[in-house]
Amino acid sequence: MPELPEVEIVRQSLLKNIKGKKINKVLVRNRNLRFKLKPYFEDKLKNQFISNIQRFSKYIIIMLQNKSFCVIHLGMSGTIHVIKRKKKSLFTNTSFYHSPILPKKHNHIEFFFNDIKLIYNDPRRFGYFKILNNKYEFDNYFTRIGPEALDKRFNLIYLENKVKNKKKNIKNLLLDQKIVSGIGNIYANEILYKSQISPYKSVKKLTSLELVKIIKFSRIILKSAIKFGGSSIRDFKGVSGGGGSFQTKFTVYNRENKKCIKSNCKGIIQKRYISNRSTFICNFCQIKKKH
Repeated sequence: MPELPEVEIVRQSLLKNIKGKKINKVLVRNRNLRFKLKPYFEDKLKNQFISNIQRFSKYIIIMLQNKSFCVIHLGMSGTIHVIKRKKKSLFTNTSFYHSPILPKKHNHIEFFFNDIKLIYNDPRRFGYFKILNNKYEFDNYFTRIGPEALDKRFNLIYLENKVKNKKKNIKNLLLDQKIVSGIGNIYANEILYKSQISPYKSVKKLTSLELVKIIKFSRIILKSAIKFGGSSIRDFKGVSGGGGSFQTKFTVYNRENKKCIKSNCKGIIQKRYISNRSTFICNFCQIKKKH
């Protein structure tokens, strides 16, 4: 699943290509996404101008001139493709996963503009689109989602309150979108490794210093991932058509059986599973500490 940095790259791509443009037509080929598209979906978007494209956590937010919103979640395999009308053989993939071939049977929604069209492609159909008619609906829609890790609200006081008397481990807490949003499995692994904290450690046993480290490295790692265009898995393509390169900066994720990169550590990176999610951990500098 694309995490906050990859969704931000998608947002930047869309901003570059469709901001200020009019949606001439919307064609829905399959309404059966994660949540079934409403019958009025096309009419709500047709002839609307796009005033801005924003992002919250893993959500892309298309702001329309009539003050309504189209919220997009890419799910596990959702991709958005920008196709230029005059060069139908060429397209820019503004998604987490990129393929040189666009399988038409998974093209579920098409958005037509004067010079380009957008195609939403999703083989697993876990992504979804949601129309919010006004600011009131928009504000209420996100009330159950925690602040994203880049938000100033994600601070020591907030986190201390959230971990108090909780029984879950820190890895699962970082993946709980109701507590902190935007972090997925890749970046949770990287954050905990940089913080030198075991993913198994109970959150109620975390010290204030450890919480400060988690906040600090959450911001550093996510900002760095955005800077490098996201983490390329299956040839992710960013705004310029080039792949993201943050995967070359991984310190622990996907480094099973390799040596820990810390100069004073003799540990080996191990792959384990927490709540059925792959977890990469140094068997010395992270596990040696008590959970």
